This record gives sequence, C-alpha cells and structure tokens, in this order.
Amino acid sequence: MSQTSINKRQLGKTPLRLSELGLGCAAMAGNHRPVSNHDIKHAIKSGLDAGIEFVDTAPFYGFGRSEHFVGAGIRGKQKIVLSTKAGRVLKKQPIPKELAADWPGSFPFNPVYDYTYDGVMRSYEDSLQRLGVSKIDVLLLHDIGEMQHGPELNKRLFADAMSGGYKALDELRAAGEIQAIGLGVNEREVCLAAMEHGQWDAFLLAGRYTLLEQTPLHDLLPACEKAGTGIILGGPYNSGVLAGGDTWNYAKAPENVMHKAQRIAKVCESHGVNLSAAALQFPLGCTLVASVIPGARSEAEMLQNLAWFDSTIPTSLWSDLQNEKLLDEQAPLPS
Repeated sequence: MSQTSINKRQLGKTPLRLSELGLGCAAMAGNHRPVSNHDIKHAIKSGLDAGIEFVDTAPFYGFGRSEHFVGAGIRGKQKIVLSTKAGRVLKKQPIPKELAADWPGSFPFNPVYDYTYDGVMRSYEDSLQRLGVSKIDVLLLHDIGEMQHGPELNKRLFADAMSGGYKALDELRAAGEIQAIGLGVNEREVCLAAMEHGQWDAFLLAGRYTLLEQTPLHDLLPACEKAGTGIILGGPYNSGVLAGGDTWNYAKAPENVMHKAQRIAKVCESHGVNLSAAALQFPLGCTLVASVIPGARSEAEMLQNLAWFDSTIPTSLWSDLQNEKLLDEQAPLPS
C-alpha cells in the first residue's frame, strides 16, 4: 500500500508531533467480538503502511494481546509515536467470567486496578516488555472516573491516581523516560478534577468531543488551552452510533441519542457525505486535538477509516448542522 500524506500536530506543549489520524488498538484486541491474529496484524500493518505514525494501546486491551501485536507491528519503524496506559496490572489468576466474555481471545491474565506508585511503575515496566521496546512516548492513567467505578470506589482510586500514580508518571517524565503524561478516559469530569492535582501534557478523551456531543467546549477545552494540555480524541464514532451501529458508550444507545444521530446522518446525506467521514473529521476542527484515533478490527476496516479521513467535506455541511441545532454554535469547524 502506498503512503498517503497525513499531517501532524503538536501534542500540547510537548515536542511530540502526532499524525492527525492515529491507530486506536482496543477493538482489534477482541473487544466484544472475536478478532483473529491475522486480522490484528493486518489492521496494524495497513495503517502504518498508509502513513499513520501515532499508535495508542493499553495493557487492558485483550489483557496484553494488543500490546503484544502492536510491539510486533512497529518493530523497526523509526517515526512511530507510541502511547500506552497504566492503572491496571495483569496478574496470572482467574479472569472473572463476564470480563473474559467481553474480550474473546484475550491473553490469560486478569487485569487488576492499581493506580498506586508501585502499580504504575510495574505496569510501565511490564508494558515495555510486552511491546518489546526501550521507550514509550506517552503514558496515560487509564479508566478513572465515576462512570467507570461508581462514586465510592472512584474516590479511593482517584486518590491513589492523583498521589502515587501521578508521582510515578511525573518521575518518569522528569527522567526523560517518557515525553508526555496524562489520562486515558471516557469522562471529561475526571480530566477537570485531575487538573487540580498536577501538570498534564495530554488527555485521551474517548467519545466526549464528537459530532454527536460537544459538552467539553464549555469547560474542559478552555481549561486545557490555558494549561497547554493537548487532546487525543478516541471513540470518534461514539462506540458505533456514528458508524451505522446502535451502540453508544459501549451499550445500546438510548432513543434520544439514536434520534439525534439519525438527524445528523440525514443532513450529511443531503450533502453527499458519509456520516462516519464527518464524525472522523469533525474533531480536528479544534486545534487542541492533536490526533483522532478510530479503532479497526481488520485491514478492511482500517482502509475504510483511511477513506473516510480522506473524504472531501463541504464547509456548508458544518454550517447546516449548526443551523439545525445539531452542532454547538461555538464548535470550531474543520476548514
């Protein structure tokens, strides 16, 4: 496959420059659907061959499976910016049945939450070994927030993360082991709370600044701009509802969400634009967003993401969505 030209953007105030289209490596590890080793390998290879130079993974994705295949895929490539996460330690113990069912084909390790100093340091060292690399560029505390843990448990885990976990990240950054630290989460509220506890280079925010919802425009994004914190945008399809599916936040979408997505799709259709192409390109209208990272389970899905990313979208689409009150009037629009 020939390389396409994918522009790069600086991540916050760091020296890192990320390809505007990145490679998200959760779905390919078997999230809610079996994925063959062949498909994982070729999803990664086709993205890298096309010119993607930012890759995001995590120990949790397939309980080590994603990091294993990402490490093999990027080996020997010099320009890749690599992101992974900490906050869970993979242990050789029985995996809860419901969790195992969510990740068919996963590796035989149980992911146990641990945001302490020792837990984050162990996770980092384990990731280096699973990936087979000597350095990681971006390290993010993974899946903190009340939506994830519930209010009571999150209080304790958040306290661990903002004390010991942050200390570990800050030490690694100060030592030059990693170049950027942050959070990888699904909730904007926890990002705002974390900003009171440290200096963060980046937030990987999944599903919260999309064609469907732009609430961070009014609190998180201004705070990030003031602090010099960059955004990596995960989940641009809102876990499926903006890609022709019926899921939102990893569950069946409620009726009001489906209705809004259908209205957006209708406006896109009137402009001859694919809904998913609009969803993929919209977040990059915001200059704080360094990269958008959709997932892909196969080479075919990767090639589809690339095609949507390269699609030409008339500026009139965005203004029509704003006129229909389907897009925040303050949203910065792609040019």
